[in-house]
Amino acid sequence: MTAGAALPFVDTLRHAAVRDLAWLLASPGLLSAAPGAPLAAPWDDDAARDAAFGWLAALDAAPAPLHHALEGLRPVRLGRYAECLLEYFLTHGPVLRLVVANLALRSNGQTLGEVDFLVDAPGGRRLHWELAVKCYLYASPRGADPVGPASLADFVGPNLVDRFDRKRARLIDHQLRLGERAAFASLGYGAPSAAQMFVKGWLFYPVDAPVPCVAAEIAPDHSRGFWVTHAQWPAWAAAQRDAGWAVLPRLAWLAPRRIDAGVSVGAVPESFGDAASVPGALAARQAPALIGVFRPDGEGGAWRETARGFVVPDDWPARAAAFAAS
Repeated sequence: MTAGAALPFVDTLRHAAVRDLAWLLASPGLLSAAPGAPLAAPWDDDAARDAAFGWLAALDAAPAPLHHALEGLRPVRLGRYAECLLEYFLTHGPVLRLVVANLALRSNGQTLGEVDFLVDAPGGRRLHWELAVKCYLYASPRGADPVGPASLADFVGPNLVDRFDRKRARLIDHQLRLGERAAFASLGYGAPSAAQMFVKGWLFYPVDAPVPCVAAEIAPDHSRGFWVTHAQWPAWAAAQRDAGWAVLPRLAWLAPRRIDAGVSVGAVPESFGDAASVPGALAARQAPALIGVFRPDGEGGAWRETARGFVVPDDWPARAAAFAAS
């Protein structure tokens, strides 16, 4: 799913935090299910989905309780922001019920890990959910025409401290196994019916190359964006007609953003403007930055994000390919 093909229901919502929560629940995941690593689902059937959508629509009409909850928690990291949103849904939404969040496991004074969520679901199931929200850029170390599908190792974090293959291995081999530990059993929550991964985010591909075939571990319908170097930016931006641009702050990396006159959406900083304004905003950073591409959306001064991508320093592709190969 690209930003231009955002989930129709998410596009009906006006407030940024509600849109982010709806996107977190309804967007495609990044990973396919694997043996011992099934996917978490916020609803099992159409009736539960419709109940969730109705609840979200009501929240969008009166979002103050969600805003108040977020102000009290003050998340500053994207992953923590997503945790706060999902915890709010599990606490106040329909069907599912939160048992506990961020449950630390310790043994002999040593921290073994933290269970993200225990969730009670219909049918008497108690589920263990592990949440991750990630943005990875495709940086193949095998050249412009690699043989075979892109591997998980070819997808790297923008700051080159994280890699998709390592994150998946950590999820499956460690985080999803926490409910099997003696330290978990001693807490008295009972054995989970299943440990499931809830992995959302975006994968970004170079703007000047075909999108590669991806490994089977990656969900085929994942959310997609682009990346472009500083040197490529002028020609690429010149080809975009009637577009506005904004550097997206980290807590605006979930749902595609919308700018509505008279509505505080929390998405667009002062750098919103034409193509010429973005390189100036990025020049001092010398680090990858995520931009949203906006186009007018009807009358009344509204703008809608139709694409998103990272603008990276000119030496970033070589460094990223080396990191992918390491």
